[in-house]
Amino acid sequence: MVEQGPPGVNTRIPNVARMYDYYLGGKDNFAADREAAEKVLALVPEIRFSTRENRAFLGRAVRFMADAGIHQFLDIGAGLPTLQNVHQVARAATSDSKVVYVDNDPVVGVHGRAILARDENVSMIEGDLRRPREILDNPKVRELIDFDRPVGIMLLAILHFIADEDDPAGIIATLREAMAPGSYLVLSHVAIDARPAAAPGVRQVYSKASTPFITRTEAEIARFFEGFELEPPGMVNLPEWRPDGGHPVLYRGIGAYFLCGVARRI
Repeated sequence: MVEQGPPGVNTRIPNVARMYDYYLGGKDNFAADREAAEKVLALVPEIRFSTRENRAFLGRAVRFMADAGIHQFLDIGAGLPTLQNVHQVARAATSDSKVVYVDNDPVVGVHGRAILARDENVSMIEGDLRRPREILDNPKVRELIDFDRPVGIMLLAILHFIADEDDPAGIIATLREAMAPGSYLVLSHVAIDARPAAAPGVRQVYSKASTPFITRTEAEIARFFEGFELEPPGMVNLPEWRPDGGHPVLYRGIGAYFLCGVARRI
């Protein structure tokens, strides 16, 4: 039996946002998403750990920005705004934080708007990172985000779904030009340096999903931070960015695997 989704949603095609939800242990996914995700897990079992580390990095990055005086956040490719997402972490630091979530998945949009319906300082819109100007000019974004003041823009685990022909560097440049000095870019991106043998199989699985997976090296990812100044410790594997107590061990010594960084607009 084919599971039924919202009108206009093809549940037979794996969707990258819902696959990510499955990696996290969520329930907003369908059989095709789960089947594709299991194929990827067979190739790279640590993805379950990595997605959780990506969520943990999000929390640390938001706390860092809030402590630096950032009170407004734009999370593009957000997925579902559920437990310990941007607005919850930011509010713990400053009660007047404003957050806009952006995702191009209609299922995510429906669920997200329902979750956030009672919060006037948080909004969720449908938008595509490949068209950044549309996101920046969206009335709901402009209602909450004042781009004349510093803002935190988050691109977590999304750029590896943006093809080179869509000009990811140009996309970031468009966002950068809209950001006031003192703003921050938060970015995470899978790198193939540590697991090059797994890359073809992962690409094959995602080639049949809603968006293909784009493999990039550490050097290629580092270029996305041009025009920004990386905060210490620079671009590192997820658990190595300002860990909360103890020392990360899983990625130690294996090279670039799932890289991240927080960088200031200069």
